Amino acid sequence: MGSEERFVVKVGDKEVEINEETLRILRRYKRTEMTLEQLAAALGLESWEEAYELVKKIPAWLLDIEPTMWRVIYKKYVMEKMKQQ
Repeated sequence: MGSEERFVVKVGDKEVEINEETLRILRRYKRTEMTLEQLAAALGLESWEEAYELVKKIPAWLLDIEPTMWRVIYKKYVMEKMKQQ
């Protein structure tokens, strides 16, 4: 995927790219008893506050996507956004 097709969420002064790996971690957070502290550590964030900020900014539909389908679904999302402009 090219850089124009990256899905990035800004958390403080950092950018967290949503890709197959980060999606796996976020889905594990959603479906288990993983804490915000554990989520922050898994994503390389500095604190649970940053993890909380990230979770608040993630669109709900994104957490229902299978990580293996991420590229296909996100490409469709990008194409639809381009059509709307």
